[in-house]
Amino acid sequence: LTSLFGMKIEEHSLLTIMENNYTLPISVNPKVMGGTPVFAGTRVPVSTLFSYIEKNYSLEEFLDSFPSVTKEVAIAVLVEAEHNTLDRIVA
Repeated sequence: LTSLFGMKIEEHSLLTIMENNYTLPISVNPKVMGGTPVFAGTRVPVSTLFSYIEKNYSLEEFLDSFPSVTKEVAIAVLVEAEHNTLDRIVA
């Protein structure tokens, strides 16, 4: 499978996210990174994932750079962003 962002997503990863009614693991806390949305339990801003994609880095390169973010968590964020984008286009 390929997402809107051109990332290859393994079908089993996507199914795991969907089957578990995955809650986006994003935290916004004024005491952590000044309230910037981060991957829960980390200090990694969610925007960093999108910056990597914009610069044509692979998901694996992002994950290697930020080992506190799991592949499933990153994919969940990408899938949600894709759904939100498509919902706006269709609406």
